[in-house]
Amino acid sequence: MKSKILFSTGIVGILLMMAGQLSFSINDSLVKLTVKEIGKDSSIYSVIFSRGIITTSLLGIYLIYFEKKNLLYILKIKEFHFRGLYEVLTALFFFSALIFLPISEVYTLLMTNPFFVTIFAYFFLKEKVGFRRWTAVIFGFIGVIIVINPQNISFNYLFFLPIISAIFLTIRDIATKPIATKTNNVEITFVTALLITIFAGFGSLIFGFEVTTSHSPFLLTSGVFVLFGYLFSVMTIFYAPLSLTASARYSVIIFGIIFGYLILGETPTYNMIIGAIIITLSGLFVIKREKEIGKIK
Repeated sequence: MKSKILFSTGIVGILLMMAGQLSFSINDSLVKLTVKEIGKDSSIYSVIFSRGIITTSLLGIYLIYFEKKNLLYILKIKEFHFRGLYEVLTALFFFSALIFLPISEVYTLLMTNPFFVTIFAYFFLKEKVGFRRWTAVIFGFIGVIIVINPQNISFNYLFFLPIISAIFLTIRDIATKPIATKTNNVEITFVTALLITIFAGFGSLIFGFEVTTSHSPFLLTSGVFVLFGYLFSVMTIFYAPLSLTASARYSVIIFGIIFGYLILGETPTYNMIIGAIIITLSGLFVIKREKEIGKIK
């Protein structure tokens, strides 16, 4: 009986969301480390482009040699491109914000995504969202605010960039819902990674290509983790309702604290520790509530 509870679709969806955030946090830390070593903020485009070549190549090789898929056929599926386009728009505003704003501020505003996920899922996907789950999402966002310490943040019109990114991130998740299946996760991920690579390639042409062979270890590791991040993101949408996994997205703050310290040498503050506890409790409450109402069996 316990094993059935552990591996129910709701629990799997939440674990996949957390695994995706873990993968993205490691990737983001390595990307930031590479950009810092280069010493030029706009080099993020050439870093993302180089990483994208690695990720897209690995996915393409897997699809061709292990799943025996035709890449040209996959690239003709319009639904995958629409989903990928939303990912590109998310990246466009995210990377633009990352150039002009501190990464902590970008993540703070990007974490408004669970609000949009819950709202959009309720209105457009007709998912039932109870008062307690709304409360858990808000509770988690309060934890995010405590982590970042908003007293140090002054208003800037550039703050709209990550908020717009959060909206497109929400639309991307909703667009994934009707097309994601157990058999096409890698295909969707491949198209997404390819479009992101093309976008970053144009950015590299504009801002210049700054990556050298000395950055290869970071880029290779980053490419592998972002691959898993993309894959887990698609699988999350398939296994569980968006509104259920929304709070689990906050776990990226916890992983960011850990890998920010281990990779970037950023020491967590008391605000980060307290906020991380609140975020964790928020996610655990969602799981507990879903089990009580019988949604997670």
